[in-house]
Amino acid sequence: MKRLCNIAWKKIGYWSLGLCVVLGLILYALAWKPVPEKIQYGMSFNTLYARELGLDWRQVYDAMLYDLDINHLRLAAHWPMVEGERNTYNFSELDYQVEEAKKAGADVVLAIGRRLPRWPECHVPEWATELNWEEQKDELREYLTVVVERYRDEPHITYWQVENEPYLEVFAYDHCGDLDETFLQEEVDLVRSLDDTRPILVTDSGNLGTWSGAYKTGDVFGTSVYLYFWNPEIGQFRTFLPPWFYRAKDRLMRLWHGPQETMLIELAAEPWLVAPVTEVPIEQQLERMNLDILRETVAYAEGTRFEKQYLWGGEWWFWLRTQGHPELWEWARDWYAK
Repeated sequence: MKRLCNIAWKKIGYWSLGLCVVLGLILYALAWKPVPEKIQYGMSFNTLYARELGLDWRQVYDAMLYDLDINHLRLAAHWPMVEGERNTYNFSELDYQVEEAKKAGADVVLAIGRRLPRWPECHVPEWATELNWEEQKDELREYLTVVVERYRDEPHITYWQVENEPYLEVFAYDHCGDLDETFLQEEVDLVRSLDDTRPILVTDSGNLGTWSGAYKTGDVFGTSVYLYFWNPEIGQFRTFLPPWFYRAKDRLMRLWHGPQETMLIELAAEPWLVAPVTEVPIEQQLERMNLDILRETVAYAEGTRFEKQYLWGGEWWFWLRTQGHPELWEWARDWYAK
């Protein structure tokens, strides 16, 4: 009897080992992705965030273009920024950004929609907050049409990003409500009908998103990557996900939905805070994001092997420099020059 039990346990062990080997090979196959010859690094810029930091946004933007020499940008056409009053459009800020990018030889991902980068996720003009959702959708269709028609002849705009992480509701429900997936598809179809010369980018969270909805909706998929998080209960913590997780997830999406271009559209290079930056002591900010953590973050992202990667936090680097901490900005100047 004892001998039979030993044989049974050996068989279980062999089968378990075999299963582990098979799973390991599957994971290896999914995570395999060639190392890019060169990673194209860019940067997101956000007018609203520069203002929140008490900065002259033009000064910050010009410094990104001409001091850091950033050649790949993600800009946001926030709805309140371009239509602060109903049916009255003001493109002075966005025109400046698009034109300066052209002068500097930089290409642009232009994000459009109600939900765009930066808190509170969904950016709605004050006049539109009094409208119901059906009325808001009518106004959004008009806003999208006006923006696309204004900039579709600019050759250095390379992608339209429609909405931002629309399938991630965990941080946005209070301001955005439930995702109207039918309307999201309608937005994508509308932009495509207005300009079929550029691919449409749809994004999702790398840590929390499934990717599937965003992947199947757009022509190009973009993910965010956050290496460090902060929680009031446990403080700062590092993601447990290894870089190859993103490669495997990318391969799964390709197998399920078909191949398409993918990129890292939001690489967190600023501290995770739950209060406005200007209300948090600089020492606390630098505990959560400093030069060592920034280098670690960039090295981690390199392991994901996305050929295009856009960092997130340049406005904060500039603000730090005005506060007597130029280290991150100066590092970035040398790094983007490589």
